[in-house]
Amino acid sequence: MRPLRYELVFSDDTGTAQDIAIVERTSSKGPGGHPVYADATGIVRAEISDRDEVRILASGGHQAPTQHVLARRLAEADPKDPADPSTSAA
Repeated sequence: MRPLRYELVFSDDTGTAQDIAIVERTSSKGPGGHPVYADATGIVRAEISDRDEVRILASGGHQAPTQHVLARRLAEADPKDPADPSTSAA
């Protein structure tokens, strides 16, 4: 089973973490045939293989794909977990 969400960690040439984006699986497949994941804005798009290899996909003009990206699988929220804000009653 493929994960539904990943945390993408973007770092510079020294390996120092710079930015983190949470992405969720979309219905699209990338050029390598793997699922495409996107952040809530749709700006950050990445094809992630079953071995967690990341290929950042351009979502607009003038983007320079970064080379230093780490994908970390995120555990799925338990629908019975009261700490999960998406399941709490308003």
